[in-house]
Amino acid sequence: MFEELTLKLDLALKKITGQGRLTENNISNALREIRRIFLDADVNYYVAKDFIEKVKEKSLGKEVLASITPGQLITKIIYDELVELLGGGHKELTLNPNGLTKIMIVGLQGSGKTTFCGKLALRLKNFRRKVLLVAADIYRPAAIQQLKILGEKIGVEVFSSEIRDAVKIAEDSLVYARDNNFDTLILDTAGRLHIDEEMMNEVSEIKNKIIPTDTLFIVDSMIGQDAVNSAKAFNEKVNFDGIVLTKLDGDARGGAALSIRAVVGKPIKFISNGEKLENLDVFYPDRLASRILGKGDIISLVEKAQENIDELEAKKIEEKLKKNKFDFEDFLKQIKLIKKMGSLSSLISMIPGIGAQIKNVNIDDKALIKVEAIINSMTKQERTNPKILNGSRRKRIARGSGTSIQDVNRLIKQFSEMQKMVSNLNRKGFFSNQNKNFKFN
Repeated sequence: MFEELTLKLDLALKKITGQGRLTENNISNALREIRRIFLDADVNYYVAKDFIEKVKEKSLGKEVLASITPGQLITKIIYDELVELLGGGHKELTLNPNGLTKIMIVGLQGSGKTTFCGKLALRLKNFRRKVLLVAADIYRPAAIQQLKILGEKIGVEVFSSEIRDAVKIAEDSLVYARDNNFDTLILDTAGRLHIDEEMMNEVSEIKNKIIPTDTLFIVDSMIGQDAVNSAKAFNEKVNFDGIVLTKLDGDARGGAALSIRAVVGKPIKFISNGEKLENLDVFYPDRLASRILGKGDIISLVEKAQENIDELEAKKIEEKLKKNKFDFEDFLKQIKLIKKMGSLSSLISMIPGIGAQIKNVNIDDKALIKVEAIINSMTKQERTNPKILNGSRRKRIARGSGTSIQDVNRLIKQFSEMQKMVSNLNRKGFFSNQNKNFKFN
């Protein structure tokens, strides 16, 4: 989402860092351009104005103008103010240590509430919480069924009822949760296509009845300033505790994400991207600020890797690489690992300096699916010994994978080149040196 914003900010900051000497005049010109960039990105007018005033006040200090590297100091000031704009520090989900944790999910229809309920339930289950999902959306067709399907996928029970009273369903779910020793309840409430008084009264009544530990407002980042307006309306009526941004991997300009915390005054707690139930990230203001300024987010990338990489399996792969015995069987395992970590574009965007460069590059995750299909069409013998892949075998693999012989040939050639590169690295002692310098955590 932030590629366009990152690219424009990078160009504006280069004008500052490229100056031999900074003056009040050229700082003001640069900040005026950054303000225009923010407004183009659909950032709230007053938020953009306040942001620029704060940056300007700090940038015109004597220590900046007298610095040997004033441009870098201004970049640091902008980074610090972005972190503050996005909430300052990370805010945890509130969990009740001694009783039932009750999490209420609110928002407009189509914002991704029900999918988020499934994602949050999976995350909390992985932290050894006993979770109950509650289907309190009695209006949207198939909403209850959707939640039941999600619950079945992740092995979490779903409480539902035939009665057409969302408040009564919420009250009954509390009794059921306590009687059956659940420690966490996630309540999926109804949304509407627009804000209306009836909807607001219902969610307000549910909140008063169940007294949630945390009330989270789900906001679709793609709808721009409408997202900020709906957040304000919900907060005035429901007084929610935190925000969840969905669809940050879309094509919107990013203004809602930058504006919403400042306008509503509530912390962003999660980012929910994509349909996969594993695609839920805790929100860290400093990490998003770093990505917006094109500095990447290596910490999140490492965390994703650590969540998905098995230490024993990693050591096995390392030993195979050392002995130059890495085969298609191992390659297939790595593809599955990458798919678990998220989309290729989201992973690459975390690498410093890459985000802006890949703006117009089409990164197709389907390419991995094609590679996976080709390897799955090989026999175990062919995977472990690619040298036996003659013409007839390649034809059979192409037919079995629904690809062309050219696709199969290309993959085999690329794999062969990768093996040669690994062999060269081994000769130079690369993997031995890594062992001296790095430790798997």
